[in-house]
Amino acid sequence: MKLPHWPRRVFAQLLLSQTVVTVGVTGVTAGLFLAPVSSELDHDAMQRALSIAQATATDETIARAAATRDVVTAQRNAEQIRLATGASFVVVTDLDGIRLSHTDPGRIGHRVSTDPEPALNGHSVTAIQQGTLGRTARGKVPLRTADGRIVGEVSVGISDDSIRRRLLKMLTGILLCAGAGLAAGTVATLALARRLKRRTHNIALADISALLVEREAMLHGIREGMVALDERGRIRLANDEAVRLLGLPEDCTGRPIAAVLPPGRLTDVLTGRITGADLPAVRDDRVLVVNRMDTADKGAVVTLRDRTELEALVRELDTTRSLTEALRAQDHEHANRMHTLLGLLELGRHEQAVAFISEQSGSHAVVAARIAEQVQDPHAAALLAGKTAVAAERGVRLSLAPAAHLPDTVVDARTLVTVLGNLIDNAVDALAPAGGGRVEVTLAAAGSTLLLQVADSGPGVPEDLREQVFEEGWTSKDAPAHRPRGLGLAMVRRLVERTGGRVALDTGPLGGARFTVELPEALLTTQLVEA
Repeated sequence: MKLPHWPRRVFAQLLLSQTVVTVGVTGVTAGLFLAPVSSELDHDAMQRALSIAQATATDETIARAAATRDVVTAQRNAEQIRLATGASFVVVTDLDGIRLSHTDPGRIGHRVSTDPEPALNGHSVTAIQQGTLGRTARGKVPLRTADGRIVGEVSVGISDDSIRRRLLKMLTGILLCAGAGLAAGTVATLALARRLKRRTHNIALADISALLVEREAMLHGIREGMVALDERGRIRLANDEAVRLLGLPEDCTGRPIAAVLPPGRLTDVLTGRITGADLPAVRDDRVLVVNRMDTADKGAVVTLRDRTELEALVRELDTTRSLTEALRAQDHEHANRMHTLLGLLELGRHEQAVAFISEQSGSHAVVAARIAEQVQDPHAAALLAGKTAVAAERGVRLSLAPAAHLPDTVVDARTLVTVLGNLIDNAVDALAPAGGGRVEVTLAAAGSTLLLQVADSGPGVPEDLREQVFEEGWTSKDAPAHRPRGLGLAMVRRLVERTGGRVALDTGPLGGARFTVELPEALLTTQLVEA
């Protein structure tokens, strides 16, 4: 015969196992309760028998009858007490243990079947004993006259049948209570099983295990960050990529987002205070794209994509496009100059042609030479040269302040280029729509500290917005389709503050906005350079 299989569904396994547990617990509880009940009933019966015996022994008439061996009086009074109390028997004996009363008159005059010596010696006795009337709970006390002399004993018995009847009555109540508890437990188990069935979508236990294994492999294998939050905003799960992108501590599980991330736009997006799709945010020097989706249990799942490298590529693409447009314009300008030079030569004005060539070729060389002379760091010099050409094409004049100077001792050229490039781009973008203007860059070294300023001749920034411009996502410009706006200045502040520096915004000498950045420990000192 083929044995039935253990059910595969979670709710069926829970229902079956919980039913078995409920029945077992109910049975064990009833058994543990019943075990001492029999002993308690026997004890109560013995104490009752002892109480009846003690009350009987106080009857002086019975004591005188025992002293004089008056069977008639002892029998009459003992039977009256037995009938009044419901005892199985009330036996009075003399000093020799000879019965003076009994429920069976034929046994009067015979010695009792159990030992009367303890009671005749003045001791009260309780016991469960087997006698002529069967098994009974007995209480025995000495029978004394008024002067305290022992003249016999009084033995009272409670039938075992009456004890069992009481036990059966109690057993019925216990079983009814156990049955009610079993029924309640079964109903609760059924309700729990049905709830679990809905929550697990009636899938098999083995499938749940497989899903968990697959989920762990998927979450920790994908290159996209994922954070699961409960209804109170606490982290339930964060995969490896999310921990890396957000810089979360190892014990982040179970802690609120606000406790593991600093205040700011990123925290507001993760907690749902800022809503939307593909929201940009900055974490240290990383640009992230965040999406949050609420779940049915009032929690949320947040996905994170790292756009840092893509953002850098987009910036390079914008720079390349600007340079291409500048080269196209220069090509057109070069053609015009060649036509002019050709005309001068055809007219025979050779001296004017030589002067024209010298003037045109020297202007660009002078700009490049001045940048190289004042800025000795190659990365910063190359950035300024490229930005100068792009700005010129857009009608903006970008120049170095006369006193600007940067030695070739920059510790972190990447941070400097990122900060300086973002500030210049921001200034040029503010001036270009108005048809041109001027941007001035100042670089200075104070020991190991680097000071830089980017000032423009634009409309400036109102005082009440000077803190808001550094917030992630804030911008006064229209965002192009290929990249979000409002990240450049936020990234500048993060990079500067991460190095222990500071960035400030005020009105500069050119009448527009002036950004001042202080980067401590950004330059090697003279001693370190010589070493």
